[in-house]
Parts: sequence; structure tokens; C-alpha cells
Amino acid sequence: MSAAATARTATPPARQMLAVILIVPAVVALALWAFAWPTARIAPRDLPVGVAGPAAATASIQHQLAERDGAFDVHRYADEAAARAAIEAREVYGAVVVTAQGPKLLTATAASPAVAQLLQEAASHQAPPGTRPRTEDVVAAPASDPRGAALGSSLLPLSLAGVAAGAVATLLGLRGTRAVAALTGASVLAGLVVTTIADTWLSIVTGDWWLEAGALTLTVLAASAAVAGFAALLGRSGIGVGALLIVLIGNPWSGVTSAPHLLPEPAGLIGQWLPPGAGGSLLRSVAFFDGSGAGAAITTLAVWAAVGLTAVALNRPRGREAAAGSEHRSPAGAPAPAA
Repeated sequence: MSAAATARTATPPARQMLAVILIVPAVVALALWAFAWPTARIAPRDLPVGVAGPAAATASIQHQLAERDGAFDVHRYADEAAARAAIEAREVYGAVVVTAQGPKLLTATAASPAVAQLLQEAASHQAPPGTRPRTEDVVAAPASDPRGAALGSSLLPLSLAGVAAGAVATLLGLRGTRAVAALTGASVLAGLVVTTIADTWLSIVTGDWWLEAGALTLTVLAASAAVAGFAALLGRSGIGVGALLIVLIGNPWSGVTSAPHLLPEPAGLIGQWLPPGAGGSLLRSVAFFDGSGAGAAITTLAVWAAVGLTAVALNRPRGREAAAGSEHRSPAGAPAPAA
């Protein structure tokens, strides 16, 4: 390398030190904003809830919910059976049913323990003084994880597994079909391992074993394909872009520990467009609701996986990599090119 080239590529120590001083606080600020901001602003935002019973009897309840402008998206149902069906289909998080014995609250802690608690508090405030509304958990969270803490904490390892698979495949120089096969194989094994731990051992998910394995596999594949796809398009710096989206943005904005409708906008919406949020919603659907409400999450994950794997499959060596490859393919003893 010439002296001029060395001078251009060398970075003065003072500039390196300044970069460290500025970059570290910036990363800390970004991480704190991404993780702490949604948690500090948790509140219902167009939260789908139901009201069931005769129109005249439910009018006052609807009015009380509507008074909290923008907090609830109220759905009316003719009777308790219709409200139950809506909860099981993941159309609403819960419902207030007007009965001859008084209001009855239907919740689904499997959908979100945080929302179930919020609805219980709201119903208690609206009940007459000294009374407490009856509450029934239509789709209960598993006894081994009643608050959903274990399910929520399982999302970060899935995100890290996807980022690691995409990064390792890129750094090892895997391209084309070999890279696609490596990412797919790693995702399948990760899905099987996590399902064995979460379902068979810990029992924090209680649905069909193979459907859960498929949901977890698709989640890891979407994350790993996103990271590898960004790297295929942007070079190794794409690994950082993918990790930023998946871990620093996608994980805290997923709503798995609370609910997407409790997060401030646009965090709740963007989180469902990223693999962690879509994966968390899909896992809840297959683990507790027999797959109800899984369509949007499957579509989101499939798009990430398909686009990322396509970019990886079409990736070819560029520039110096291609030139180095041609040199390695030159026959032994071939004359060196003229300077």
C-alpha cells in the first residue's frame, strides 16, 4: 500500500477517541428511548373491548367507555355467548356482559395479563360503591406463567438467535443457496429447541406442539433473513442495521409483555410490522387461541423471510471479492499480470 493510501485510511487517534466519546452516549440514549419510552407511556389506545346484552341495558356502559376518548374501541354483542366467541377469536381483549345479576366481566389473561388487570380496575371503578363485578377468565394464561412474564422474556432470545444466525452466515461468507439453507436449518433447529423448552419443559405455552414450533421457526427465520438480507444489500454494515431493527426497536416495541394497544403510537403499530412483534402475536395465537387471529402475523413474518432470503440468494461476490476469487481459480504456474 502506498504512503498516500496509508494516510487516507489511517484515522488520527484524537478522532478515534472523539468517536468513542460521542457514539457510546448516543447508543445508550437510543436504547433507553426505545426500551423506556413505551413502558413509561403504557395506556389503552383504541383497545378492542366488547359490551354484551340488551341495547338499553348496555348504553350506559358504552357511554362510560366512550368518555375515555381514544382509549377503547367498543364492539357490541347481542349476548354473552357472542362476546365469548369474539374473545376466543382474538377480536376483543375482554367484554362487559350485562346480566340479571349485574355486570359480568369476561377477560383473557392469555391474550394479555396487563389488559385483563386494566379491565378489572376499570370495571371496579364503574361498579356501585361497595360492590365488585364478577370476573371470568375465558382464555386463561397457563398456571406456570400466570402473568406472562416468562413468555415475554422468551422474545429477546429469539431475536438474538435470529440476529446471530444472520450475522454468522454473513461473516462466514456464505452466499446464494448455501446461505439460504444455513439460515433455514438454523431457524428450524432453534424453533424445535425453544418449543421443547417452552412447551415440554416449562409449560409456558400450551397449544399444539408442532404449530408452536412452526411459529417459532418462522419468527427466527424472519429475523435472520432480515439481518442477512440487509448485509447482502449494504455489506457488513447491514448487520448493524438489522440488529438495530430487530433488537433495539422490534423487541421493546413488540408489545409482548403488555399489548400492542397499550403502547404509544407509532410504537405499537411499527412493532407489529417487525419480526419480534409479529412473532409474539403469532405465538400467542397458536399457543392459546387455536390459531385465531394469526393471519396478519404470518403474513408479516413471511414477507420478511421471503424478501430477506431473496436478497441473500441473489447476492454475489462484488469488487475485490470477485477479483480475489478469480485469482484463486487461476491455474498454478500462470504468469502474473503485468504491472
